[in-house]
Amino acid sequence: MTSPPIDRDLLLEGKRLGYSDEQLAHLIGHNAHQIRKSRIEHGIRPTFKTVDTCAAEFEAETPYFYSTYETENESRPSDKQKIVILGGGPNRIGQGIEFDYCCVQSVFALQDEGREAIMINCNPETVSTDFDVADKLYFEPLTFEDVMNVLELEQPDGVLIQFGGQTPLSIARQLGEAGAPILGTSPEQIDLAENREKFGAILTELNLPHPEDGSARTVDEAIQIANRIGYPVLVRPSYVLGGRSMSIVYDPDDLIHYVRRSAEISPEHPILIDQFLEDAFEFDVDAVCDGTEVFIGGVMQHIEEAGIHSGDSSCVIPPYLISSECLSTIEETTRRLALRLGVVGLLNIQFAMKNEVVYVLEVNPRASRTIPFVSKAVGVPLAQIATRVCLGHRLSDLGLTGKAETRYISVKKPVFPFSRFPGTRLFLGPEMKSTGEVMGISLRLGNAYSKAMEGGFLHLPTSGTVFLSVNENDKVSVIDLARDFQELGFDILATRGTARALKQNGIPATFTYKVHEGRPDVVDLMKNGAIDLIINTPLGKKARYDEDAIGQSALLLGIPMITTLSGTAAAIRGIRNSQKQNPQVRTLQEYHQLLQVDPS
Repeated sequence: MTSPPIDRDLLLEGKRLGYSDEQLAHLIGHNAHQIRKSRIEHGIRPTFKTVDTCAAEFEAETPYFYSTYETENESRPSDKQKIVILGGGPNRIGQGIEFDYCCVQSVFALQDEGREAIMINCNPETVSTDFDVADKLYFEPLTFEDVMNVLELEQPDGVLIQFGGQTPLSIARQLGEAGAPILGTSPEQIDLAENREKFGAILTELNLPHPEDGSARTVDEAIQIANRIGYPVLVRPSYVLGGRSMSIVYDPDDLIHYVRRSAEISPEHPILIDQFLEDAFEFDVDAVCDGTEVFIGGVMQHIEEAGIHSGDSSCVIPPYLISSECLSTIEETTRRLALRLGVVGLLNIQFAMKNEVVYVLEVNPRASRTIPFVSKAVGVPLAQIATRVCLGHRLSDLGLTGKAETRYISVKKPVFPFSRFPGTRLFLGPEMKSTGEVMGISLRLGNAYSKAMEGGFLHLPTSGTVFLSVNENDKVSVIDLARDFQELGFDILATRGTARALKQNGIPATFTYKVHEGRPDVVDLMKNGAIDLIINTPLGKKARYDEDAIGQSALLLGIPMITTLSGTAAAIRGIRNSQKQNPQVRTLQEYHQLLQVDPS
């Protein structure tokens, strides 16, 4: 049965009032594809007006446009070779200025290649929407409809979708089906990485270890999958951004509560359930692939425990606590996956390592939020390189083979807004909460870590009292770290089990209560100014409750808090160096010059 024709005047009135094709489809009872087809048949297309950047003081000639449904079109397409870049859209947690950096770097590369660079983005606070950056800027939402309106007017030679994060990737398939000339990784190859079943089949084909997982479309199915995998599990809705609504679940009651509280579960919207590798090390890799060769820009080791969103984790380049065998496995797995997925351009892979086994967690065939950090750390503009690869250059032609080398240590530290929002849950997990990041560089890990802490407005103390509370798995390893604190002149406070382990090994430690275990507890002592540094490594449901309470006070009081022993070791190095001398300050360019020095 064919749908009745859509009245042209009604359609035009709806578009002039600002309704999208999707909204009109909902109101009229058609689908968006029918609305779009009818609109084009009736000749109803938007016109583009110039943004008056001169406030009518004199005539504006800026290449800065917005769409409207009027009669005169002020955007005149050129006959140059042109490439359209899709930006990241509005800044929000999980999708921010890291992608804006990638878009601007791509603009620079296109202009160097003699192409006209056209930007589509809709955030006035980003560099990519400065009208003097790109050759032409369309200030438009990143929806299929709005992007296609620009593409139909400009008729570009190519469209770059991999620099704006997840937002442009969500419309990649529609753009491809509409005939948009997408450069780099194709929508079909993107789907191989984003579709869990297809990607799982590839991991099995390549015999790559990965956490067990499943997709649940009912509550009963979710419980069955979690029981099969074994608790704890990581649960999340389909197609999340920035880890929103993700949670670590420890038992069936928590799982049922999660589904009822925060997840829409249905055949169309399953929830995703993954084995959670608690107490594992996590790694991020950013690489560029040209379809034949792979260049690894950097392997980052997270200082925080596995399960913390990568945007909320402190990262170190090069990795500092990994065997050469496991590092080689990560690098080789990156190459195998990039080539198997047919990636052309940027690629980000997240790994976990537990008991010397490397697991593949996730693959993103696009720019990641760590690209700016890695590019600055290794002195290679990865987004520019990826742009040239998408235009058809080979990595070998660009002088890039193997992996980037570095002769110094770089640490990325996230910055959080919690001090401005009293009462906010501060517990870090798979849902991203940071709103920025800082970077510390030095020839020594300790100095780099302390610089990053300083940049994030947290000062590592050089004296005072350290509070220690570690899980059972860390009881042996914490002994040497506690001795280091003792040698550095710190007094030690510890919870019951940790204090007992320290005293049995000849390290004096004063016992203090956990939260709600008795008074005064650790939070009372923090509020009284009796604690200068917190080392807390939670494991399990109850320990994470304690960490949340301790973290609330730590962040509001400005007390540094470290949740892994690897981070503790880095902090000790930083404190030791700070006690001996002030950290040396160099420019980024001076560090990059070290890369040109022949190590022999």
